[in-house]
Amino acid sequence: MRIITGTAKGIQLATLEGDTTRPTSERAKEAIFSAIQFDLEGRRALDLFAGSGQLGLEALSRGAESAMFIDASPEAMAVIKDNAKRTKLFDRSRFLISDYRSYIRKAGGKETFGLILIDPPYGLRCVGDALERILHAGIASPGCLLVCESGDEDIFAAKAYLSRHFDEIKRAKYGVSYIRILQYKGDVGHGEAL
Repeated sequence: MRIITGTAKGIQLATLEGDTTRPTSERAKEAIFSAIQFDLEGRRALDLFAGSGQLGLEALSRGAESAMFIDASPEAMAVIKDNAKRTKLFDRSRFLISDYRSYIRKAGGKETFGLILIDPPYGLRCVGDALERILHAGIASPGCLLVCESGDEDIFAAKAYLSRHFDEIKRAKYGVSYIRILQYKGDVGHGEAL
């Protein structure tokens, strides 16, 4: 696993031993960043289920302004910090050991992001829940890009109303992984309930 391009191009990244985390495949990562590569410059990124930190670090390597790495596992966070140091991107990174629900709730009204990376363990099946919480908390700035990776083809299945808040930029399948890149439209209906 490595950084594909940018200032940290080619640097190998560490990952946790075993199957605790499931890193995004290189093919899927290449597709994700090819789709958004010209729209990363200056964006503040949130890597919500950071794992090894590879998605947030790839964004930083390609010009994102900063990245906030969130993971509930202290072991994963140690790997993320190590990878941030390896890539010389540590100074543009912030780190917090936290459950995604808790972080989103606390960040509401204090933080906004232009790029949000949502790649939870597939067993959690929580992409729709994360999107709903992100919208309620107001942490996605208008035009925010949201990269969603899931084992489910339809991330809006349980919360279909959420789809009206986003434009779909890309949809693809790589092995068992479904990738959707969304762009937040901003407040739909000015105060309309989510």
